[in-house]
Formats: sequence, C-alpha cells, structure tokens
Amino acid sequence: MAKISRRPERATAGRRESPKVAKIPVPASAAAPSEVAGGPSRAAVGLFQRGMEALQRHRYAAAAAAFRSLLDDFPAERALLDRARVYLELCERELRSQPQKPTTAEERVTAATAALNDGRDDEAEQLAHSVLDDAPDHDLALYLLAAVHARRGEAGVALEWLARALEVSPDVSAQARHDVDFKSLRDLADFRQLLDASFSAQSGARRRSATSSER
Repeated sequence: MAKISRRPERATAGRRESPKVAKIPVPASAAAPSEVAGGPSRAAVGLFQRGMEALQRHRYAAAAAAFRSLLDDFPAERALLDRARVYLELCERELRSQPQKPTTAEERVTAATAALNDGRDDEAEQLAHSVLDDAPDHDLALYLLAAVHARRGEAGVALEWLARALEVSPDVSAQARHDVDFKSLRDLADFRQLLDASFSAQSGARRRSATSSER
C-alpha cells in the first residue's frame, strides 16, 4: 500500500470562499402571459412558470427540463417558445460551467480532503464512505473518517477508524500524532497507545527488513 498523502494545511486567514452565484434578473417581459382567448394554453404557461421558478432558485437542471418540455410539447405556442429558448440556453450554459462530480476513488478522496479542509465535514464523510464502498482498505479514506469523528468529539468512533487506517498504513501514526484534527484525542491513553503500538510495529518491520537485506 502506498504511503498515505499528507493533507494540505487548512488556510486560516485566506480561506477560499465558495463562489457566489448572482441572482438572475428576469425582465418584466419574461413573465408568462396569462391565459386569455387566443393566448397560450394553461399547460404551456404552467411549464414556463415552473421553469422560471427553478431558474431563480438556480436549479438549472430542473429549469432546463421544464423549458425543453415546453419546446417539445407545445410547438405552436410562439408567444412562449422564443423566451423558453433563451432561458434554456442560459440553463445549459450554467450547467456546463459547473464542476463535474468526482467519479474515481482518487478523485473522491481528493474531494473529501478538500471538503474537510474547508470545514464541510458532512460532505467529507459522505465522500470517504463512497470511496470505502469501492475500496474498503483505502488508507486515506479511513484516515479522513477518523478525522471527521475526532473533530466532532466522537472519540470512540474516531479511534476505530484510525485503528483501521493504521492496519493498512502503519506510517500514518506519525501524521496522526501531529494532525490538528486529532487534538481532542491527544490526552487519551487509548490514542497514544494506538499510535505507539503502530510505530513500534513499523519500526520492528523496518529493522527486520534491514537485517534481511544485509544477509
């Protein structure tokens, strides 16, 4: 198993803020016309309004679906179609600009590390679990879960995850000893014993390996 990668230190002063999405202005002409004699049908108006409401909430996928349905199902509603096309294009542009969700185990564990560093512990936990679903012995995913529970003050659960991480990669003990995420565990005898035992086992393995190579 490859060495576990040390997570980057979290920024304290210059933490990167999540980009804010500007509210999309809707001109008065964008409002769907009321149903009147010879005007759009109620179903078409309803679809348009549903798309606009989703768009204002930045739910671009839902908005795009509503506008596509309007274009496909009501080709004769010319009063709405031109506006629907404009807003559909806006939705698709926003969807293209959004970052893709991580797919591979390494992409997900990288995303989990970034989430933990940014204080998004629940997201980090979810991503780490998704990695373990595919790779139950992924050392960094196990370590991240230990860190999440330690930050929550859940010492027993944190120690269980850390023990599993140490079984896979004993050299993680050196990182855990100084990791700020485990600050709540440092005064616990079980935490120190776990790290000391892992360090001793690792040192013994290295000595045996060195002795074998000298023969």
